[in-house]
Amino acid sequence: MPKLADRAHLMPPSPIRKLVPYAEKAKKKGIHVYHINIGQPDIKSPQEFMDAFRNHDLEILPYGHSAGLWEYRDALVSYYKKFDIHISSEEILVTHGGSEAIIFAMMTVMDPGEEIIIPEPFYTNYNGFAIEAGVRIVPVTSQVEEGFKLPPITEIEKKITAKTRAVMICSPNNPTGYVYTPEEMEALRKLVIKHDLFFFSDEVYREFIYEGAVYTSVLHLKDIEQQAVLLDSISKRYSVCGARVGCLITHNKQILDSGLRLGQARLCPATLEQMAAQAAIHTPDSYFEEVIQEYRKRRDVVFEELQKIPGVVALKPQGAFYTIVKLPVDDADLFSTWLLNDFHFQQETIMLAPANGFYATPGKGVDEVRIAFVLNVESMRRSMEILREALKVYPGRTL
Repeated sequence: MPKLADRAHLMPPSPIRKLVPYAEKAKKKGIHVYHINIGQPDIKSPQEFMDAFRNHDLEILPYGHSAGLWEYRDALVSYYKKFDIHISSEEILVTHGGSEAIIFAMMTVMDPGEEIIIPEPFYTNYNGFAIEAGVRIVPVTSQVEEGFKLPPITEIEKKITAKTRAVMICSPNNPTGYVYTPEEMEALRKLVIKHDLFFFSDEVYREFIYEGAVYTSVLHLKDIEQQAVLLDSISKRYSVCGARVGCLITHNKQILDSGLRLGQARLCPATLEQMAAQAAIHTPDSYFEEVIQEYRKRRDVVFEELQKIPGVVALKPQGAFYTIVKLPVDDADLFSTWLLNDFHFQQETIMLAPANGFYATPGKGVDEVRIAFVLNVESMRRSMEILREALKVYPGRTL
């Protein structure tokens, strides 16, 4: 049999989805599984978005522009202006989800073998995107005990080599919920200027910021107009994960031109989804006010319950709807499998995302999990109760 490419073997399995077979087996046994492993909210999508699907008058669904529908890009200009981000529609490349935006960004500024520095833990699929693009992620580790704040700039600077081409952050952060401060963003701005690097910023969760945190975009920063790349998606903003509409935004015309050539290979982003995304821009502020209030309630109940569990280390996130939790277990991967395979509490259990897949450094995150507070308040409270009962009897407990 012919040999597959090395890339096929290097692509890591998703820590968010790899336990699905165990969850399916548990469900076949009649056990209810609470899915707090994946960022799939149960929040209703805006009426404006859904109505665009139901009420269009298209008689044929045509190709769109490879860079995205002009009408949608024009509407996005107004959307970003609300966040003091000033761009033109020509500076937006609409992509097939935020995932494609990240891959395009990597492929346009980095050759195979070059490097990008990213604070870890980070969104696990960054690993896969880097492998697809042929580039290497160089991690710099943030700590749960320090609230996952940006590691010292001196530590980041030590990672810079002749192969380094970019620095990347996610704020508000998936998987930690951390929001980088204006001071941290300014420190990174000075770093990329000093070393002539690109600055990628994944800002998918900008709507979901809680008390005490300030959203700072990479496009708010001065004097790095040609180095700054904003990466975005509508998936979590409107609770439309299946729509797969994202974008890459930059003032750098070379990146846009190169990205457009990559985009022409897949012809165009999905037309109908862009039409719905354009309609969703008119979603009233009241929708987001209610959603943020709901996520805050879910977050608060999760941390209220986590505080009752001995040996758990967690910090209340400032944004997004995730948190990384350190558990008193020998191996979070084994524990997460055990929860589905060997445990239930009153015919119910939970599905977690082991955090080792959110790190690039071997051995990191071995006793951590990501919890997504994407279910209603009572389901999140019940999930934490199940976690507490599971830790009482888990054979690999360390406390």
